Amino acid sequence: MAENKCGCCGSGGGTTGSDDIKSYVKEKYGQVAVNAAAGSQSSCGCSCTSKDAITRDLYSEAEIAGLPVEALLASMGCANPLALAELRPGEVVLDLGSGGGIDVLLSAKRVGPTGKAYGLDMTDEMLDLARRNQREAGADNVEFLKGEIESVPLPDSSVDVIISNCVINLSTDKDRVLAEAFRVLKAGGRFAVADIVLTKPISDAAQKHLALWAGCVAGALRIDEYKAKLAGAGFTGAEVEVVKTYSVEDARSLVGDELIDQLGDKGIEELMGAFVSAFVRAEKPGRCCP
Repeated sequence: MAENKCGCCGSGGGTTGSDDIKSYVKEKYGQVAVNAAAGSQSSCGCSCTSKDAITRDLYSEAEIAGLPVEALLASMGCANPLALAELRPGEVVLDLGSGGGIDVLLSAKRVGPTGKAYGLDMTDEMLDLARRNQREAGADNVEFLKGEIESVPLPDSSVDVIISNCVINLSTDKDRVLAEAFRVLKAGGRFAVADIVLTKPISDAAQKHLALWAGCVAGALRIDEYKAKLAGAGFTGAEVEVVKTYSVEDARSLVGDELIDQLGDKGIEELMGAFVSAFVRAEKPGRCCP
């Protein structure tokens, strides 16, 4: 598996607003898709470094057997939401920020021919790659939709399970994302996502760094914030389970030379101790019994 560490990177300096963040993220993930389609793996994030510290070793060999290799090359997740979602035959599942489609294709296998797996992504290059992967996999119960996770193009109460893999942190309007997730879920539906979360606040320099937004750190919520926002959207039973922590070397690989110079060794160590991969689960309240 070839790895291209510099194909999509830039300096990734300070941000000026949500539109800048969205444009930067869209550009970087679009390049990930282009590289994956060409048979190489690239970073979505920081200063010509790899996001492999977060994305590596998420799926078992048995899970990915038979899937197009391009789906795995384009995977930019931080955990395996399928381990959390407990999908059942016949269910309808929606993947927010579906990328190259790996979690959608895996979901489609689990829900079977009587179920349906939707993938939603805003990046044309990712959608093109995902649909190509769908055709190669022969997945008939899959549909990829173009759109943003803040405005899901599906009807109310149409989905049994929402999954997502290291994407919600990329949004600058997480309240809207969670409100949309609540809207499209059926009563009793499940929210089961993998995401980067913060265990403590990070510095202003890190929060304003575009490459750390694309690298899934700058926009991450603190654990208590995530639970509060889920409750505010109407969800119950919110839980955040830490599944992976990172070393100083991992943190250095994510931030690149520019931010290392800004933060210094102490700042890098503080950043390393601030972010983790987690499973986030919650439920939409079910219908009351008659």
